[in-house]
Amino acid sequence: MKPPSSLERLTETLRRLPGIGPKSAQRIAFHLLQHDRDGALQLGQALCDAAGKIRHCAKCNTFTEEELCTTCADTGREGNLLCVTETPADQLMIEQTLTYKGLYFVLMGSLSPLDGIGPKQIHLEKLIARATDGIVTEVVLATNFTNEGEATAHVISEMLKARGLKVSRLARGVPAGAELEYVDAGTIARAMLDRRTT
Repeated sequence: MKPPSSLERLTETLRRLPGIGPKSAQRIAFHLLQHDRDGALQLGQALCDAAGKIRHCAKCNTFTEEELCTTCADTGREGNLLCVTETPADQLMIEQTLTYKGLYFVLMGSLSPLDGIGPKQIHLEKLIARATDGIVTEVVLATNFTNEGEATAHVISEMLKARGLKVSRLARGVPAGAELEYVDAGTIARAMLDRRTT
């Protein structure tokens, strides 16, 4: 059997990206080769550079090119607050709200025993060490509201509460601008349970 051609290897590699199926991967490959060879070369170089330079921050575990990321190196942040997210993308979304001025810990996933993802894979020991450094007084759990995210938040919450830390969770509820008749019943139920005094 002959090895796959360069085009087949490119298509198979593109399929590894989330949300990209065989047809989309083939379209992207053909587009890059037919219409944007410079873009293809730049993409390849950018991927090589990123894979070679980017590592995990020594304190918060997010992506960085330095020992510490810019957030952890910022002395103006509130060191007593620690927000736990599943991914660097989640961390970025919270940063973009401009409402949180504490520090972070990025798990790089969520607990999923069926997929072989346990406490070690999401760096729970490192999180516990970070949260119990004597400076952190509150941990904000900002994991996703999926079954895995909820289970992860529960496990972390129990571990940190047992060590005397205050643990809070992002509120859930009706999105801003939404009309109730178009919101699913589960979201409305959670908003009702998490209601607050005005």
